[in-house]
Amino acid sequence: MTRYKLTIEYDGRPFVGWQRQANGPSVQQAIEEAIFRFCGEEVRITVAGRTDAGVHALGQVAHVDLVRETTPDTIQGALNFHLKPAPVAILAVEAVPPTFDARMTAIRRSYRYRIVNRRAPLTFEAGLAWQVARPLDAAAMHEAAQVLVGHHDFTSFRAAECQARSPVKTLDRLDVRRFGEEIEIVAEARSFLHHMVRNMVGTLKLVGEGKWTPKDVARALRARDRSAAGPTAPPDGLYLVGVGYPATAPV
Repeated sequence: MTRYKLTIEYDGRPFVGWQRQANGPSVQQAIEEAIFRFCGEEVRITVAGRTDAGVHALGQVAHVDLVRETTPDTIQGALNFHLKPAPVAILAVEAVPPTFDARMTAIRRSYRYRIVNRRAPLTFEAGLAWQVARPLDAAAMHEAAQVLVGHHDFTSFRAAECQARSPVKTLDRLDVRRFGEEIEIVAEARSFLHHMVRNMVGTLKLVGEGKWTPKDVARALRARDRSAAGPTAPPDGLYLVGVGYPATAPV
């Protein structure tokens, strides 16, 4: 049996999320069924981070153990063939030692959130970004975002259904930049709480609109109360960009 690392890209719009669920198709189900059609093996793949319904990925990572002896290139080609027409692509397949665990050995997860700041509705990018009509001050949003960087109790930015044992996380990076009419928010940490990025984005939007200041964000963080922070941004603009592993890890 060989363990393989899969790097995956997907459009989250048709799915109920990464994880298998009874109420609709998931990314996990699509890939596991593609594996079965390829080699007849019923497997459960382990992912670096589960994404919610409508959330996208540019560099999701998972691992799977297969009995069949073959090459990574063969697996990649076969899975991409059997995944059609689902908007899921296997970008790379690598054979790794059994000590590699997509979830447990990850040391960094990077997310990007896209806001299109214009009055006109989205056409081509509907479902791929959050359209905000009111003008946003990206510089003010970036300044307020730095309040959240560091080691904190993020209860105020945690979903009620979050299953993490502790609300304490270390946020390594939270940058806000404007590129024309698009505002990009980049968040990096070893791990995140459920809805943490979307709740931070919803809070920073209040700053961009001039309704909140960095002091208000700091006050919300100290409150350790979800109702003290801003609303949850929609899933449309959220992308899991990549997952990092130690340089010595077998990847």
